[in-house]
Amino acid sequence: MNSWLYLGVKSIHHPGEPWAVQHWTNDASPSRCSLAEAGTALQGRAVQVILPMEICSWLRSAPWPGRRKPHALALAYAVEEQLSEDLDDLHLAVGSPDLERRFPLLVIRKSTLRIVLDSLRAAGIHVTGVWADADRLPSDRPCGVWVDGRWLLGGAIEARLALSDQALSVLRHRLPVDTCWRDERLPAQPPCIPLLSAANTRSINLLQGDFRLSSSTWRWRYGVLALVCVFALSWGASVSRAQYLEALAGKLYEQSLQRFRSLYPEQTRIVDLPAQLKALQAGASEKQGPMTSLLKVVAQVIAASGAQVRRIEFNATEGWKMAITAGSFNELERLRERGAQSGLPLRLDSASKSRDGINAMLIIEAPGK
Repeated sequence: MNSWLYLGVKSIHHPGEPWAVQHWTNDASPSRCSLAEAGTALQGRAVQVILPMEICSWLRSAPWPGRRKPHALALAYAVEEQLSEDLDDLHLAVGSPDLERRFPLLVIRKSTLRIVLDSLRAAGIHVTGVWADADRLPSDRPCGVWVDGRWLLGGAIEARLALSDQALSVLRHRLPVDTCWRDERLPAQPPCIPLLSAANTRSINLLQGDFRLSSSTWRWRYGVLALVCVFALSWGASVSRAQYLEALAGKLYEQSLQRFRSLYPEQTRIVDLPAQLKALQAGASEKQGPMTSLLKVVAQVIAASGAQVRRIEFNATEGWKMAITAGSFNELERLRERGAQSGLPLRLDSASKSRDGINAMLIIEAPGK
């Protein structure tokens, strides 16, 4: 929401008297008051200030060569012949070029602009932009608007003027026939001043060059903005990571649930998956299955001897059968004795001699046989 302050032409012409101004927000109706009262009403707000065209001049440069935007000083020297005062005493603000690369310039005395800004700041008004009223008219068509007791000409016209009724009558025949006229003095006509606060990308802000807003004015705001951006990015990254991890955890849990059901189909009611899995695995480890017996034989009997295992078979009825090769019959006998000492149902069968040694079948009988 923008706040606007319009400095009337009468205030400029009578500098010794208290300035009468008008202020409003966006397109609301303006309020008339003194500068001091406006400072109280606009306290703490960023204010766009509009000056009367009478204290400014507007002109346009010749077509500028090249694609780069020229420096304001270069444009000042280019239009020096069109200025009636010493260039060092004038402040030139540059606008956007047209299709022919002609740059518009808004000119004001440095001393005048400095007095206006000092007075506004003394009244407690935080100025963020300074404009000329005739340069604020809509740029899409020629415009003639009655504001503050005179006519403003601008828009698509290659001029920015403030004229009395008499001066306009002399100039009117030279204006475009499609000029849009608005006169708030006519019945049922709304005030024309809010028209000056409409969006206008072609108007020229006088706060350029030596009058540009100090970087220190905005440094703390940029710092706060940077901190807010960093916090927002950090918070957003944390939220995104948390959502990703939650989605991944949910996917892994579903996969674990499906695997658990395939391994233990009798477990139809799942309350605490980790606890149930741990309990089932603990119970299974207490049972001596065929694989447990085989591992025990390999660890306690065969690994302690010089025998080599050639082939292993398992039959649910007969148990484990391992074809082994030993160095001698005595080694086979010691292997059988170690199996008996370990308490396993182990026996040797089909022992025969070959070039590689003594071949035999080591049988671990199935439980219950």
